[in-house]
Amino acid sequence: MSWLAVAPTSHFSIANIPFGVISTAADASPRPAVAIGDYALDLKAFAAGGGFAGSADIGKHAAVFSAPSLNGFAALGRPFHRAVRQYLQAVLGAQTEHPGLLRDNERLRAAALVPRSEARNHLPLAVGDYTDFYAGKNHAYNVGALFRGPANALQPNYLHLPVAYHGRASSVVVSGTPIRRPWGQVLRDPKAEPKVPVLATAEKLDLELEMGMFICRENAMGSPVPVDEADDYVFGYVLMNDWSARDLQAWEYVPLGPFTAKNMGTSISAWVVLADALADAKGPGIPNDTPLLPYLQEKTKDNVLGIELEVDLITANGNKTTISRTNSRNLLWSWPQMIAHHSISGCNLRPGDLFGSGTISGEGSTSQGSLLEQTQGGKKALTLQGGEERRFLQDGDTLVIRGWAGKEGALVGFGEVSGTIQPALPLF
Repeated sequence: MSWLAVAPTSHFSIANIPFGVISTAADASPRPAVAIGDYALDLKAFAAGGGFAGSADIGKHAAVFSAPSLNGFAALGRPFHRAVRQYLQAVLGAQTEHPGLLRDNERLRAAALVPRSEARNHLPLAVGDYTDFYAGKNHAYNVGALFRGPANALQPNYLHLPVAYHGRASSVVVSGTPIRRPWGQVLRDPKAEPKVPVLATAEKLDLELEMGMFICRENAMGSPVPVDEADDYVFGYVLMNDWSARDLQAWEYVPLGPFTAKNMGTSISAWVVLADALADAKGPGIPNDTPLLPYLQEKTKDNVLGIELEVDLITANGNKTTISRTNSRNLLWSWPQMIAHHSISGCNLRPGDLFGSGTISGEGSTSQGSLLEQTQGGKKALTLQGGEERRFLQDGDTLVIRGWAGKEGALVGFGEVSGTIQPALPLF
């Protein structure tokens, strides 16, 4: 419990303390903050007002709370993140040991506690590199079955390694940023010979329900990260929507994978839930009976996060339909396994690197994380509230993804990640 009023259904309970970057009308400079209930605690103002006076160790690094991103904070490592989170929980707790620092300090409360409705969220970290994995086995199977048939749905490598591709870091955007419908090459008739594409706007625009993870440590180039040490490289987690143009993707992905079908935008939630906050939310993922090479064998069992996930589609007419409910346990690979595989070549990871989980789908149609699956490639329309139908996303549609773990009163949630589709711009 906190001395601040926090609704039992709030994603931002004192059990959470997620970190983000905000600006306000009073101070337009982006700076770190934490979310608590309906408030954001401005850490720049908190530090300037002596809020970290109760911890000399944290105070020595208070400059990171004036930076325009969380990269500097992330780079200080898991023990420091843990210490700051625990300290802020102690300051905000109902039986706080430091009443004079904030609770009874009216001046600092006025300066540092900002209603979240009055704060603008920014991208929480500067993303240096972005890698999107394909760890959702149900999604991989469903999509593979659509294009290659059930017998060949999964490629031979799929159960042996976490499949991934490098995405575009520059178009990772914070929740609420509109997404412009892209132009690209489309093959109108796949059966025609010769195969000649046209330049067109994407008609098969889709969502991908994912989790994201930020890296906080650097490994030296040439030095792989051991899988049982990889958890120390995790800063925290976000929700992710990896927007996808399926008609562009179908033409371009052979032989090297997604490119322009994905690079028009990837949306992430504004608040990063620290790794420690979800330590109790781990459990089994999708079983994998395939013998793994030693570098992917974890001593820690049941190491996949279990986050409740749901997706709303809101049309331009205002009709809202929850189109998917699932759980992030529907992944074949854990985040440490993804880190171990990413670095097995000696690839050097850096603080601020972003990993995507890949689309998370359950086994039933109402738990699938993409319209591609739910509409069977666009063959079967999805009926929405108000009688509207969708095979793929239309201009004016808004997607909202929410995710949380824990119980009411102590929820550890992400808020939401949202984005609205805007019409394509005219070319030339």
